[in-house]
Amino acid sequence: MLAWLRLLRSRRVGVTTFFRLIREHGSAQAALEALPEVAKAAGVTGYQPCPVPVAEQELRAARYAGARFIAFGSPDYPAQLSDIGDPPPFFWALGDVSLLQRSTVALVGARNASSLGTRMARRLAEELGRKGHVIVSGLARGVDTAAHAAALKTGTIAVMASGVDVIYPSENTVLGEEIGRAGLRISEAPMGMSPQARHFPQRNRIVSGLSSAVVVVEAAARSGSLITARAALDQGREVLAVPGHPFDARASGCNMLIRDGATLVRGAADVIELLGEIPVDKVDRTTAAEPADADAPLELPPAPAETRSPSEIRALHQQILDRLGPSPVAEDQLIRDLSLPAAAIAPELVNLELEGRIQRQAGGLINRLD
Repeated sequence: MLAWLRLLRSRRVGVTTFFRLIREHGSAQAALEALPEVAKAAGVTGYQPCPVPVAEQELRAARYAGARFIAFGSPDYPAQLSDIGDPPPFFWALGDVSLLQRSTVALVGARNASSLGTRMARRLAEELGRKGHVIVSGLARGVDTAAHAAALKTGTIAVMASGVDVIYPSENTVLGEEIGRAGLRISEAPMGMSPQARHFPQRNRIVSGLSSAVVVVEAAARSGSLITARAALDQGREVLAVPGHPFDARASGCNMLIRDGATLVRGAADVIELLGEIPVDKVDRTTAAEPADADAPLELPPAPAETRSPSEIRALHQQILDRLGPSPVAEDQLIRDLSLPAAAIAPELVNLELEGRIQRQAGGLINRLD
């Protein structure tokens, strides 16, 4: 557990780089030991992984909060989440982890939701909960709040952009504490961390990744809810939307989704018709894995051997950087544009990320930083 925590918390190591390093070196501990040399080969001198005391402090904070460490590949890790392109290597969970093994539906929408929007979110959450579905949302104001509150008795999961022990916004403190007791709060963020704007799109990919379907209740044309809907489509999830009046800006995003092929939702019956009935008594309460298992080798494909010369590597780096700019580009599109095998490009993307020259975003997107 400590090695996994240190590796992911190390500077310039993101989700993709974490898995890449484990593929190459066999375990998190071996990757940590190799990381300074990997960084040096990428042109970063004096690199040091996350210090042991920093990781130990996070473990102490987790124990104090009562949070559990759920690692990729462990029995408690949700199968649906492990199938997305950029699953979190681990996350902290506070509450009833058995909810992770049940059928889940995400309800998302506007923070400044209308009265009709919050009523619709409550009704959907209540009826879907009675049919055996766990409601997933992001603990934000508006639609998220209404959905979580209505599903407390039947099961709800709050995916947080902050640390699992930092409830945001503060007005949802009581609701967040109730979810920690009766439902589940999860986060891939470090314990004690306050949320920043860039954390919310990362959080949204987990909201959709956990869920069989994403229902958008109200959303503006430019909103976090549409980011969640796009992530859901990328992950192969069902996307549904509640229609609204054309003059209401809070409905414009939902109407756009329906125009583009999302399933129109008039009530819970439309969601249930799409997903099917889930018997409430058929709940898989998988026994939790021991945290010590977190450093067991993952079943991942081996990394390709390096066969290029330094000059060839520099030339490839420049080709990659020339194709990138401030606007994010999908990694698979970059690979197609370069007309090179993915196995040749993937390790160099790791090196460029360690150099701080590119940045990975949710949904397999990459942008240039310099």
